[in-house]
Amino acid sequence: MFAHNRLRKCITLGEDADMTWIKATLMGLALAAIGLLASDAAAAEKQGQCRKLWDGKTLTGWHKIGVGQWTIEDGAIVGRKKKEDPNFGHLVTDAQFKDFTVRLKFKAVQGNSGFYFRIEEKGGSGVSGFQAEIDPNGNTGGLYETNGRAWVAQPKPEVVQKAFKPNAWNDMVVSARGGDITVTVNGVKTAELKNDPGKWTKGHIALQLHGGNEMLVMFKDLEITEMN
Repeated sequence: MFAHNRLRKCITLGEDADMTWIKATLMGLALAAIGLLASDAAAAEKQGQCRKLWDGKTLTGWHKIGVGQWTIEDGAIVGRKKKEDPNFGHLVTDAQFKDFTVRLKFKAVQGNSGFYFRIEEKGGSGVSGFQAEIDPNGNTGGLYETNGRAWVAQPKPEVVQKAFKPNAWNDMVVSARGGDITVTVNGVKTAELKNDPGKWTKGHIALQLHGGNEMLVMFKDLEITEMN
C-alpha cells in the first residue's frame, strides 16, 4: 500500500515537472516571439513608415506660390494656367524633406509640369532644386535641376515612349537617399544619379505649372516614406 502511494506520488511529481518544463518552454517561445515583433517594429520605425503626403481632401500642409489655379476635383489635385501668362506657379509643401521615397499618380493633359523635391523657394521661376519632369511632349521622368545644372539625367526618347502613358494616369516613384536619386514611371527607370555632388540635400516638395504653357495637370495618391 505504501509502495503504491509512493509510486503514485513519484508519477505525480514527474507529471508536474513535465508540465512545468512545458510551461517554461512555451513562455520562452512567447517571449522570443514578442522580442522578434519588437525588433521588427523597431526596424520598421527606423526605416520609416509610409504616410500620405496629401490628405486627398484639402490643401492643408501645402501653399501656393506664383500664378495659376490649384483645385481639388474627384480626389485629385488639379493645376490650371493660361498660356498667355509667362510666369510659373507651384504648389509647395509647408514641410521640408531630406531622404525619402515618394509615390504618386499624375495625368499630364496639357503643358509642361513637374514633381519638385529638395527645393528652396527662390530663383527666377520661384523655386530652385530638383525636378522630376512631367511633360506630355517628352522627357517625362527625367531629372532637371532648376536654377542650377539644368538636365542632370535626361531620358532617351525610347525610354520615355516605353514608360509614359499619354492622357492617362501614370505612376511615378522618386527615391532620394543622399546623393543617390532614382525616378521610375510605371515601373520603368527613367533617371538615376549616383553619389551626386549637388547641393540639394533637403527642402520642400512642389508641383509645377510651367510659364508660357496652357496647363492642365492632375496629381493624386501622393505618399511618402521618410528614411531616418
